[in-house]
Amino acid sequence: MSVTIWVPADSGAKAVGADRVARRIAEVAVARGLDVTVRRNGSRGMMWLEPLVEVETAEGRIGYGPVKPADVEGLFDAGLPAGGAHALCIGRPEGHPFLARQSRLTFERCGIIDPVDLDGYRAHGGLSGLERAVAMPAAEIVREVTESGLRGRGGAGFPTGIKWKTVLDAEGPQKYIVCNADEGDSGTFADRMIMEGDPFVLIEGMAIAGLATGATKGYVYLRSEYPDAARVMNRAIDAARAAGVIGRSVLGSGHAFDMEIRIGAGAYVCGEETSLLNSMEGKRAVVRAKPPLPALKGFLGRPTVVNNVISLASVPVIMAKGAAHYRDFGMGRSRGTIPIQIAGNVRHGGLFETAFGLTLGEIVEEIGGGTLTGRPVKAVQVGGPLGAYFPPSLFSTPFDYESFAAKDGLVGHAGVVVFDDTADMLEQARFAFEFCAVESCGKCTPCRIGAVRGTETIDRIARGIEPEKNRAVVADLCQTMKFGSLCALGGFTPYPVMSAMTHFAADFAPRPVREAAE
Repeated sequence: MSVTIWVPADSGAKAVGADRVARRIAEVAVARGLDVTVRRNGSRGMMWLEPLVEVETAEGRIGYGPVKPADVEGLFDAGLPAGGAHALCIGRPEGHPFLARQSRLTFERCGIIDPVDLDGYRAHGGLSGLERAVAMPAAEIVREVTESGLRGRGGAGFPTGIKWKTVLDAEGPQKYIVCNADEGDSGTFADRMIMEGDPFVLIEGMAIAGLATGATKGYVYLRSEYPDAARVMNRAIDAARAAGVIGRSVLGSGHAFDMEIRIGAGAYVCGEETSLLNSMEGKRAVVRAKPPLPALKGFLGRPTVVNNVISLASVPVIMAKGAAHYRDFGMGRSRGTIPIQIAGNVRHGGLFETAFGLTLGEIVEEIGGGTLTGRPVKAVQVGGPLGAYFPPSLFSTPFDYESFAAKDGLVGHAGVVVFDDTADMLEQARFAFEFCAVESCGKCTPCRIGAVRGTETIDRIARGIEPEKNRAVVADLCQTMKFGSLCALGGFTPYPVMSAMTHFAADFAPRPVREAAE
């Protein structure tokens, strides 16, 4: 009897030995004369269990993890091909508490299918959104996305439907869809997981965006640090084009839409849409002043939709199941689901897709399981290196755009990085300034100069040089950067700095004083 065993080819799983595990499974199966097919999937997002090996049985898939090459012989001895009992067995992955509690809409296929198998994508509901879209007028597609409440998942939270309508209504001989896949925030990996685990959902979402706005060409701007994602995306695009999903006639509709991958050099500022567009045009990656908006004059001066990977990958389920279905998830003005990426010093790191509204405490303590070290949580940074540090006293904050903004924080790309009580928050504030100084495009003075002066001033505080005066200087610098910078790199750097100073004031005492107190 033939048996299929799945081993993730996601780069996160590969980093902890998934390729070696896959080879070892194949070797042991051959040595034992077993008819075993090893297939590669994406990750389900339970990173602490990677590599997570799954075997298909009559009762469904049975998972084992984390598996090392040295474990493979023992797994076969325990009856791996039949889903036999073993210390590494977690049962059916979808029944695991980490997955069972999720509301998987965007990531419903991730970790289940072969990423480049278009037939497998179709068999699990793929392309139903695009099939509906090709039969609708462009304005109706835009209306559906608008009514769903989908907002930009890259961090800005701007309503996707409004951006699409602007491009639809804009005049221009050529329009473009640009997917911002320059995922550079610390502790984030949702974009990468989609591109490596379910690339067709992104292709489908971009094709729908093209139909909705009249754009006939799309680009995925992908950072060079993601070679696996680039390889998988290119294979998926080729497969979609060969099958007529994209190309001169999308699903035979007569509407053209084709796409390709563009690789960036890895500048953090290219996460900002106008800097990204300059990079795509072969120019220096500096921020453009607005107006004009990219929706009116974007790539090559033409009307352009610039959306994040998760924004575009969320569109197919909206079109397949309707705006009301998607809008039923979430709270307030934050509708739908959000893929929360839990990382840092945490026991159960991974991707958790859920409706907006869980509290930060639930995410860190219940879902994440607290710190890996077992020490108390001291701070949680949400929203990447430019996000605010929240202490446990703010753990009752609901995870949604408005609630975080009310606490001087930001959801951003929904990365959650956990720190235990050994973290030095003065050092974290210094890192924020230093990061901004290194990554600044140099276009505006508040960001270019302010970040350097901020690093120097934090160093003076650490040495005990006029600490009160220099804390006031830091606060003044942050005000200037927040309201004077051209883009979010300089404008959001004050969030981690000021939150660290506000919530962890003891860490900003001069080091000799702190050491004496200890």
